[in-house]
Amino acid sequence: MFEYLRFMKNTIAFICIFCLGILANAQTKLAPTHNIRIFGAVEQEVNYSIEEIMKFPTYDVEDQLIFNHEGQVKDTLNNIKGVALKYFLKEVKFKYEKPKELNEFYFVFTASDGYRVVFSWNEIYNSESGKSFYIITEMKGKSMLEMDQRIAFLSSKDLKSGRRYIKCLESIEVKKI
Repeated sequence: MFEYLRFMKNTIAFICIFCLGILANAQTKLAPTHNIRIFGAVEQEVNYSIEEIMKFPTYDVEDQLIFNHEGQVKDTLNNIKGVALKYFLKEVKFKYEKPKELNEFYFVFTASDGYRVVFSWNEIYNSESGKSFYIITEMKGKSMLEMDQRIAFLSSKDLKSGRRYIKCLESIEVKKI
């Protein structure tokens, strides 16, 4: 009887550990993206492939420590190059009648796993913060095509940078309040 209970206890423990391993792996596995779709309150939807993005002018970006919401270091990014977000959005024409309506626009960045981050038009185009937003084209010695978490977006001046470090970015939806 005791042998049977010990066997059951060990079997249940094994199954629990196995399931936790599967769940942990499922939470961290992101599907790499191959293009970014820009749509919504724009005159014409835009799709950029990796090959098109890699033709844009790039800038060297300072090495980054990625912090989580508690201020703990989660990752270190180095040897970074990226396309400035303002340049990336240069061809996008927003739907508005008067320039003051631009204050009502916001952008929803969505990753392949559904993770979302929101930016306002003024944050991107009318503040110092907007100068620190990049679509990453190279990192840690790998080109965008070689990166497991492509396509990535980085806000390089954030204090808790992990909140707006978007891996596997697949779309930017332009909305108006």
